[in-house]
Amino acid sequence: MTTEEYETISVDQLCVGLFIRLDLSWLDHPFPTNTFKIRDNKQLATLRRLGLKEIRYIPAKSDCPPQAVGAPATAAPPTDPQEDARLLALQEAKKVRIARLERQRAAVIECEKRLLEAAQTVRHINQNIYSNPKDSVAAAEVLIGQMLDTMLQNKDIAIHALNDKVAGEEVYFHSLNVSVLSMILAKESGKPREFIEQVGMLGLLHDIGKLEIPDRITKKIEPLNQAETHFLQEHSAYGEKIARKAGLPEKICLAIRQHHEHMDGSGYPDHLKGENICELARTLAIPNIYDNHCNHINPLTSLTPFEALSQMFSKQRPHFDPAPLNQFIRCMGVYPPGTIVRLSNETVGLVISVNTNKALKPSIMMYDAEIPKNEAIILDLADEPDINISKSIPPAQLPREIYDYLSPRKRVTYYFDDAANTAKPTT
Repeated sequence: MTTEEYETISVDQLCVGLFIRLDLSWLDHPFPTNTFKIRDNKQLATLRRLGLKEIRYIPAKSDCPPQAVGAPATAAPPTDPQEDARLLALQEAKKVRIARLERQRAAVIECEKRLLEAAQTVRHINQNIYSNPKDSVAAAEVLIGQMLDTMLQNKDIAIHALNDKVAGEEVYFHSLNVSVLSMILAKESGKPREFIEQVGMLGLLHDIGKLEIPDRITKKIEPLNQAETHFLQEHSAYGEKIARKAGLPEKICLAIRQHHEHMDGSGYPDHLKGENICELARTLAIPNIYDNHCNHINPLTSLTPFEALSQMFSKQRPHFDPAPLNQFIRCMGVYPPGTIVRLSNETVGLVISVNTNKALKPSIMMYDAEIPKNEAIILDLADEPDINISKSIPPAQLPREIYDYLSPRKRVTYYFDDAANTAKPTT
């Protein structure tokens, strides 16, 4: 947003309905963001206590014009020690929140580091599944064990949308995305450790049959013809054969074959229906289709996370087992990580993480042209009862400056973090 869109008025001209910009450090006022629409007289009183003479507002986003110069000021703040103490307490609480958000930033950096290490392990597994299947399976078991230990030790897991920084390794990120999201889904569905381990292993290896499919098909950006589509669908059967040669458990071999089957019988390769599809495959099918929607070979045709969930629920629901589908939507939230949203205070942001226990209250990286991108405000909506998400916004509809600031992921990569420990103060 450019400064030309603002007009400057005196504080006495403020009224409910004006969309304003505070030219203060975020720490120097108690409001969640620097830009917002004045909601009530209580906010007016708080604004007049900040000691400002003038304030900028945006006419186009305001519900009304400012008060006329010389008009009686609404809710003029009397001297009130209790109110002053309340505002001071709000600002002190804000400082505590900022410290926690700084820990959250550090946790995201650590999360990205672990994501890249995990992706490299997946690459190693794929490259060695033929020549050294025993070591490949062992490496997969170690990776799954490490992830599962973190998941099961902590009640609150935050799912992060991260940048994928390893060019050309999208196939490994897909396997990792599916593995992580399948394990989280199984955990949140109350499945035992053995099942979570198995679905995690299945996620890492479900597409190993694509090693038998030429790159000209698996990486083709244009739509596949009928022969190419049939050839690609063979990867499920090829994957089962590779898994059996590698000595994987029978349940995982069977699930690799069945991971594209649909509950209504419209899937492949055997057109199985309902409970004739094994539970591992029914569980993994949901994160697998979700990630395929979000991460097409051609990024320009990918759906936003919000659009992907909406399509799965509204148009593809007969394909999925209802119970895990509903649980997956609860885990990811109505607005999954990676979604661009407009908030009730008219600001725009990117959902960067969602706590599986507070799926309707994600953390948002806020757009603010006057705050450097690397210092962007992260708003945890769990701390902001007065702010809600109004709607999802397709990235293509964003002005260029907002798009560049928020950098919505062309390819969405998911990993997880211990949300409970992120929120804890350091000692």
